[in-house]
Amino acid sequence: MSVYDFKVKAMDGSEVSLADYKGKVLLIVNTATGCGFTPQYDGLQDLYDKYKDQGFEILDFPCNQFLEQAPGTEEEIHSFCTGRYGITFPQFAKIEVNGKNEDPLYTFLKKEKGGVCNSKIKWNFTKFLIAKDGTVKARFAPTKTPEKIDAFIEKEIKA
Repeated sequence: MSVYDFKVKAMDGSEVSLADYKGKVLLIVNTATGCGFTPQYDGLQDLYDKYKDQGFEILDFPCNQFLEQAPGTEEEIHSFCTGRYGITFPQFAKIEVNGKNEDPLYTFLKKEKGGVCNSKIKWNFTKFLIAKDGTVKARFAPTKTPEKIDAFIEKEIKA
């Protein structure tokens, strides 16, 4: 099983197969617009600009589970992110990353790279690095800034 076996919801509610990203290096991130880590959008966009032409994609999943720090509709979130941070990478519909309503993609990601706290997502801006073959290569805590994972992304792109 790989991430390519999953389907997620686009901002408009349509279904998107992650198989559409086959052969690319992915960074999957649960985000929020009202979080202390929200300025990481700048670093994420920098990574995207640096590597997008080399087969790299960032998949942004807004999540309102942590102190309701992703309020608003998908459109409001997208407008905020594009206006304030100039993001151009794909944003999807809001999801839950923990608990009984968690998205199956996150159940898979956590199973593959559990980390601490019984594999629960601790907070917004947890990042998962996915290899070109769809396997989960690494999990990065919210405190690990995009700049600090640049070398990991470069290594996967060159693999």
